[in-house]
Amino acid sequence: MTEPPNLLIVDDSTAIRKILIRVLRQANLEVGLVLEASDGTEALQILERHPISMIISDINMPNMDGIELLRVVRASSRWHDLPLVLITTEGGQARVQEAAELGATSYVRKPFSADQLRDKLAGLLTR
Repeated sequence: MTEPPNLLIVDDSTAIRKILIRVLRQANLEVGLVLEASDGTEALQILERHPISMIISDINMPNMDGIELLRVVRASSRWHDLPLVLITTEGGQARVQEAAELGATSYVRKPFSADQLRDKLAGLLTR
């Protein structure tokens, strides 16, 4: 029996992080530890200390945004293949296109439902 995957949720809004955790539970996805970070800088510190199977990150955050976090993760030999799903309110296709070009695994637009999140993440969590 393999361990359920550990997730890292990165968003500057505590409320959004809590909503994401609740939606993950509602989606009945089998996950292990769910860690939280308020920006990309904090996320990198958590990555150094904990085994993480997937990152779910907002794009717009202070200090280090989701795009910069994606750049750092993809440039790292240690985390290069780690699935990273971006959550965005961006209506503009430019940021989503930039994220895709940088190697984002997928993206979810806010607002999202438990079903939408489950559909996006289910295949990634069973890799």
